[in-house]
Amino acid sequence: MTVPGLAGGGELDPGGLDRFVDLASRRVGGSVVAANDETFAPKEALVLPSVPTYTARTFGHRGQVYDGWETRRRREPGQDWAIVRLGLPGIVHGVVVDTSHFTGNYPESAWVDGQWADGYPTAAELLAGDEWIGLVPNRRLRGDVRNVFASTARELVTHVRLTIAPDGGVARLRVYGEVLPDPRRLLDLSLDLAALENGGRVEECSNRYYAAPDNVIAPGRPATMGEGWETRRRRGDGNDWVRLRLAGTGHIRQAVLDTTHFVGNAPGGARILGCDATASDPADPASWWELLPRTRLQPDTRHWFSTDPTRRATHAQVDIYPDGGLGRIRLYGDLATDGRAELTHRWWDALPAAAAAGLLEHAGVPAEEAAATVADRPNGGLPAALHAGLLD
Repeated sequence: MTVPGLAGGGELDPGGLDRFVDLASRRVGGSVVAANDETFAPKEALVLPSVPTYTARTFGHRGQVYDGWETRRRREPGQDWAIVRLGLPGIVHGVVVDTSHFTGNYPESAWVDGQWADGYPTAAELLAGDEWIGLVPNRRLRGDVRNVFASTARELVTHVRLTIAPDGGVARLRVYGEVLPDPRRLLDLSLDLAALENGGRVEECSNRYYAAPDNVIAPGRPATMGEGWETRRRRGDGNDWVRLRLAGTGHIRQAVLDTTHFVGNAPGGARILGCDATASDPADPASWWELLPRTRLQPDTRHWFSTDPTRRATHAQVDIYPDGGLGRIRLYGDLATDGRAELTHRWWDALPAAAAAGLLEHAGVPAEEAAATVADRPNGGLPAALHAGLLD
């Protein structure tokens, strides 16, 4: 996937970010696991999904209250840093270092590195590792703005480290990218084929006036109407819709259309279509079939529907009639054999070289053979040492 809106100097047009997901957001499970200093404002604010706020002359025991992370004034050479565990592992395409409301106390510059770590490492283990990958090089920052930068690295990461020089405050860190789940977590399971955390994504939608369509495939239940997807009021003919690319080719057995919190603005009905892009062109309307015929919906309700799993699908489209909002869409089913293989190969090819070699060595492959196998990606296929556990 290419990054839309790439401007000179490594900056990214903010309008291009809506194609990606904030992998670091607290809403999807992101967490700030460590920082070297948080004298004036706590590190946890970096990944809050809310827009940063500010009230002048509001003082606490740390001084003026800031909605962000702020370090002390540095009196010796060095930099400050914070490490974020991504809520959703993936490939990073853009980073926002948001200095909103930091005017005389923002950092001069910042850079971002990433690391893929297996399991659940401690902050000390992450810091001790030498496998950090440059995602965004050292860039000068401006105060009280969203500093937006592109990343050209294409390795899979589970953690990112924000380094600021020499010190100061950052309101939010946004890490935009595409989700690439660990296939070992999905072995022999029925799963939500549409879910962000499993690699599903929104490809298109008819309208995103009130809220982003990515919300409908986010983890967990929506806490408010604002955590769903809502279109504007339709005054003419037609209907609204959202098109999803599934985690992999699979068979959908059950659909959940959740209108929780949508009371006066729930759709009157919905229909679900399926398409197998491995066998036909999704741009051709004849390639789509009904997984669920047009069915009446109720406000503020989780609707469960059985669907026919005999046909394979790579995509699904949910039509709502005529407009309104959905809190969540769940499409439960099973990955087909080739769907699981595709997901596994994408994960293997995106692993950083050192991490991939480490997995092979852990599986008993000699170091020289492991290094040669990793260097042969993406043409070499999945190594036999991993193939048995992931695809058979």
